[in-house]
Amino acid sequence: MDMPTIKSATADDQAAAVAVVTLGFSGDPMTRWTWPDPAVYLEAFPRFVRAFAGKAFEHGTAYYAEGYAGAALWLPPDVHPDGEALSALMESTVPAEIRKDLFEVVAQMETYHPHEAHWFLPLIGVDPAKQGQGYGGALMRHALERCDREGRLAYLDATSPRSRALYERHGFERLGTVQVGSSPTFVLMLRRPRRPAGG
Repeated sequence: MDMPTIKSATADDQAAAVAVVTLGFSGDPMTRWTWPDPAVYLEAFPRFVRAFAGKAFEHGTAYYAEGYAGAALWLPPDVHPDGEALSALMESTVPAEIRKDLFEVVAQMETYHPHEAHWFLPLIGVDPAKQGQGYGGALMRHALERCDREGRLAYLDATSPRSRALYERHGFERLGTVQVGSSPTFVLMLRRPRRPAGG
């Protein structure tokens, strides 16, 4: 197939981008451990997307594949998720029996965030009907070209073996892992900027 066209998401694209990320995470181990009930997941996860990565829309760093086959929501250096909204959402929607473990997972993950300015990819998702067709790779390349131009680190959390493989193909290296109680394993990953060929 031709290389997917990647576009910057505007406010008009936000609902569609959030929807495809919600679809993309519907089988994700960590996400469905957090929200095992399908109805709760479908109600809570779009709110999670907006709290965790919604600032990407404000900063022009949300991208989608033409036709909304997938979307990647990047946060620029020194732009952070809405921690208060995330905590409130977890308290109100996550099953009580795993809530303590989830907050411990989050606390441990935060210790791996780089101290120097970096790009952070909270969420990238591809419609399950379109996975394996190059959309995830195209979305990754689009943003990583900017990281390389700026000479910036890129950081993310991998929540499944499939996503880890995608990130490794694009130069991310494992920093560490987090697993608490019954939670699946998170892999924390960092990518150093690449110099252009001949540069």
